[in-house]
Amino acid sequence: MTGTLVLVATPIGNLGDLSPRAVEELSAAGLICCEDTRRTGKLLAHAGITGSRLKRLDDHTERAGIEVVLEQLAAGHRVALVSDAGTPAISDPGERLVAAVVDAGYDVSSVPGPSAVIAALVASGLATSRFVYEGFLARKGGERADALARIAAERSTTVMYESPNRLAATLRDLAAACGGDRRAVVARELTKLHEEFVRGTLTELADWADGGVKGEIVVVIAGAAPPAAADDDAVVAAVRAAMEAGSSRRDAISKTASDLGVRRGRVYDLALTIPGGVTPSS
Repeated sequence: MTGTLVLVATPIGNLGDLSPRAVEELSAAGLICCEDTRRTGKLLAHAGITGSRLKRLDDHTERAGIEVVLEQLAAGHRVALVSDAGTPAISDPGERLVAAVVDAGYDVSSVPGPSAVIAALVASGLATSRFVYEGFLARKGGERADALARIAAERSTTVMYESPNRLAATLRDLAAACGGDRRAVVARELTKLHEEFVRGTLTELADWADGGVKGEIVVVIAGAAPPAAADDDAVVAAVRAAMEAGSSRRDAISKTASDLGVRRGRVYDLALTIPGGVTPSS
């Protein structure tokens, strides 16, 4: 008999969000891995769970904890993994553990529940059909610049975390990269007594954050607007310019289709209208 690793989502603020199934799994676990044994201990006490064996598993101890978990699973025990709040392995420890458990051939399951990413997204009022989770931005350097450029170009909604003391600066950087009129939402203290959603443009939100912000923060950013469709005159002009620059007729059509985001068939049809430029045999 082999054990199973179960990722258990826990409340992000309101303890009433701990599900009955989560309580059941935590009660049955032979070992509970957590970021902070004291914090998880309080959660277990709230749920009436006693006698649980807890093991610290955070960013500093995750690698060392993998062997312990694998030993427990080999002995047939059920191991639960929780983070301080929300769903484990989402900007929290657990990713490496899950990968190691899967590679070792053991089962992994999850008890879905609270997630700050999803809670902020669905209540933001922005598009939810497609979204990108960015996590925390790098604080400086090329990695941060790359992330800002990526968000600026992203057509889907972006969700990210930020600390309250860096929020204003990050919103300013986002406004510079995306344009100050890009719509966004700052979700603060989700599920807690002082839950707040502040909606506006990136510039407006940066001005608001300059006054000081407290609490856990999630930022939701609208996707980039699709490029305006090129009209027929612009397509013809682009084909003509490419040919005059030395491109073959075939290459001019392909380049125009790629540069303007227009179907190649449409470019070809319009290229036929250029006097002496492109013939059906091209």
